[in-house]
Amino acid sequence: MALILASASPRRRELLRQLGVHFEVRASEVPEQPEAGECAPSYARRVAREKALAIGRACPDAWVCAADTVVVKGGEVLGKPEDAADARRMLNQLSGASHHVLTAVVLLGPGRRVDAELVAASIVEFRTLGQAEIDAYVASGEPMDKAGAYAIQGGAAGFVTRVEGSYSNVVGLPLEDVRALLERHGLLPR
Repeated sequence: MALILASASPRRRELLRQLGVHFEVRASEVPEQPEAGECAPSYARRVAREKALAIGRACPDAWVCAADTVVVKGGEVLGKPEDAADARRMLNQLSGASHHVLTAVVLLGPGRRVDAELVAASIVEFRTLGQAEIDAYVASGEPMDKAGAYAIQGGAAGFVTRVEGSYSNVVGLPLEDVRALLERHGLLPR
């Protein structure tokens, strides 16, 4: 059976390729905004589910894997920055402190039924960042399409002093958990 990754993220594509699974990519255009009073895990789970269902409607005979990653600091969900000023604000919040990275994963089976969903959590700690390095990082453009305004596998690697939990979760897909889901449903190569 066909597997579709419901994501435009090149990072998720690369991570899923590491499992040796064959898949195609179809991005969904689901709005990524928390609803009033929605906690971070519920928000990530809802968005991942909506992405999976959107692709599942178009491809009802396929398996669909969708994910959504959020950065949480002090109870605030730090999504993708709206602009450079927002990216600077987020990076200043993360500087010298730890934060949580949550990735919700939904596996939708043929017939548009949700077969599995999970939320993986990691803790990331940043060293104290100087304003000049924040400005240079924002000017690179890398933060603009990333939750929390940073890419741990990119230019922000030097900001990180500690990761507790899954590193691949921070990149955008908790490989250990996804592997178990795909294996359980016979979607990994044998």
